[in-house]
Amino acid sequence: MKFFPGAARPWLIGVGVGTAVALTTLPGAFEFLELRSLDLRFLLRGPIPPDSPIVIISIDEDSFDELDLAWPWPRELHARMLDIVRQGRPAAIGMDLLFVEPSIRGPRDDQALAGAVARAGNVVLGAVLTEIREALFVKEDLNPPLKVIRDRAAAFGFVNLVTDEDAFVRSGALTRPYQGGIQQSFDGHLYDLAVKAGIRAKPLPPRPAVFINYRGPKGTFPVIPYYQVLNGEVKPETFAGKIVLVGATAPALHDEFPTPFSGQEKMPGVEIHANVVETLLQGNGLFRVPLSVGAVLALVAALLAALVTSLMRPIRAFLLTLAAGVSYAVLAFGVFVRLSLWMELIPVQVALFLGFGTTVVVNFIQEQREKRRLSRFFSPDVIKEILSTRKESSLVGSRRRISVLFSDIRGFTSLSEKLSPEEVVEMLREYLTAMTEIVFKYGGTVDKYIGDAIMALYGAPFDQPNHAEQAVRTALEFQDRVKALSDRWEARCGARLRNGVGINTGDAVVGTIGSLQRLEYTAIGDTVNLASRLEGLTKEFLAPIVVSQSTYEEVKHLFYSRYLGEVKVRGKETAVKIYAVEKAEGRQAPRASFEAPVTIVDEDISITAAMTDLSRTGMAARNLPKRIPANRIVAIRIDVPGLREPLAVDGRVIWTDEDRAGFAFVGLSLEDENLLEDFVKRRNTRGES
Repeated sequence: MKFFPGAARPWLIGVGVGTAVALTTLPGAFEFLELRSLDLRFLLRGPIPPDSPIVIISIDEDSFDELDLAWPWPRELHARMLDIVRQGRPAAIGMDLLFVEPSIRGPRDDQALAGAVARAGNVVLGAVLTEIREALFVKEDLNPPLKVIRDRAAAFGFVNLVTDEDAFVRSGALTRPYQGGIQQSFDGHLYDLAVKAGIRAKPLPPRPAVFINYRGPKGTFPVIPYYQVLNGEVKPETFAGKIVLVGATAPALHDEFPTPFSGQEKMPGVEIHANVVETLLQGNGLFRVPLSVGAVLALVAALLAALVTSLMRPIRAFLLTLAAGVSYAVLAFGVFVRLSLWMELIPVQVALFLGFGTTVVVNFIQEQREKRRLSRFFSPDVIKEILSTRKESSLVGSRRRISVLFSDIRGFTSLSEKLSPEEVVEMLREYLTAMTEIVFKYGGTVDKYIGDAIMALYGAPFDQPNHAEQAVRTALEFQDRVKALSDRWEARCGARLRNGVGINTGDAVVGTIGSLQRLEYTAIGDTVNLASRLEGLTKEFLAPIVVSQSTYEEVKHLFYSRYLGEVKVRGKETAVKIYAVEKAEGRQAPRASFEAPVTIVDEDISITAAMTDLSRTGMAARNLPKRIPANRIVAIRIDVPGLREPLAVDGRVIWTDEDRAGFAFVGLSLEDENLLEDFVKRRNTRGES
């Protein structure tokens, strides 16, 4: 597995967001916005001048002014208008006016209109469907034209316009169920008469309603004022073969409705009927893609957005998502114009950008978690590199050459016995925090903490050509920081800190290793094991930093190094050469120079010699009766004035010269180191000799 195990995450986000949008699309949660997007498509398309047989005779304000009559006008006046129009032999005449009540001017007025309707022979009258609300249900009632008039008409149909929730008219009804049968609309009857008259038309859609393909805003169809027809200003031939609609356009008659093209200016009902009839003749009523298809498109959009966003940086993903959204909008507009196809726009766009936004948020949350998790191992710069480049492959197990550093506090067990648990925790937190900062400073990776011990890697997860140098620099800075911490803790509670560091360079398998339940970024192999063993040797050789031969070869030209000898370590068949690395300046511990007897036991032979100087790490002696081989470990007993108690310690011979030799104390406890350090400090302060 990888540090980014979220391969399924974009799929889950996409499916989740897409399903949510899809489920809200089906009941029409986005319907208001979708309808507005349809209006926008009409406006972007613009008006299309109709090549149409439809003409409108408008009862407008000018006609009111010219005729100077109160509404309703005499039906005899409509009869005169019909007689003039029929002379031009129109294909059909539609009266978008209601004659459901007897004329206020008496039966002769109704008879006059009935006669004109009969003479024309192709007049469609308007009826109105009204809702009657009962206690438990709602029923519809049809108010037809007055019988004397409707009996002479070619047909009558309901003129009710279908309004959406926002009161806009976007569809026209063709049929409505009524009293167990089907009632045809005013527009449907006009279509039938037009076809019967020979006007070429597409077949009626097998649906009870049609989405109107508006030709344009108010005034798109030819409009002739009513009074001009009556006054003879328009020749009857103007109406030859036409579908003539007569209706009110004067605002005072309140027969206006908002449409996609209307904006602030509403469209008269008679012009809406003209658009419905034109849509039926052209057979280009909008076909709305089923909501189920829109839901599927929303699901796909959310999924694609989530996948893209999971693979790219947010800004690039946003630009691509934006491009996808614009492309889909262009596609939806194109099929609307070319094919009269109404594709769901809003749900798909919502799913697209919600998929993007959700993925960005989830990725951000996950990235913060990753940062917190990776901060245990990597420096902020490395974390930034991993997260910004998504170099997951660098975290997968692979063999690479690295330097491994092990470090722990010397004598921590005995030290912790002197402190309260709270003080131990506080000291460890302060110590590990300080050491971790240094590791990160030199580009290292904290592999793990083991109590007071730290394991750090250099050269992983990214290549670091000078990883051995960086590891040694870390170890050297450890010593400076530990001294500062030690001074503070010693002043506070008498606790003195020292640490030892072992470093080895070589090949190791590095990556996320562990079980399905727990993964750790770590390194395994002999290189790691030897580094751990070297850290243990710092106590034996009293050298704060011990490095292997391989590390020494890479840094010997950079740092002061001292050969410690060959040692056998557990897990290695052959002895390994080890070196102590120290700062060139002040590389030796403070020493007190004086002469005092010292007892040295070599191979059960007790030797009394003269100690010439002493430090917490070793001593020098002269007047040796025999030369002791280098690297030989001997027993030493120190008993000098000023030392609180005699000290028995092992020492390794690090140099010999005639009757002189230098010894490095081996396995000295922290208490004994402190004892010697205090002794040396007192003698140097007093100037004793």
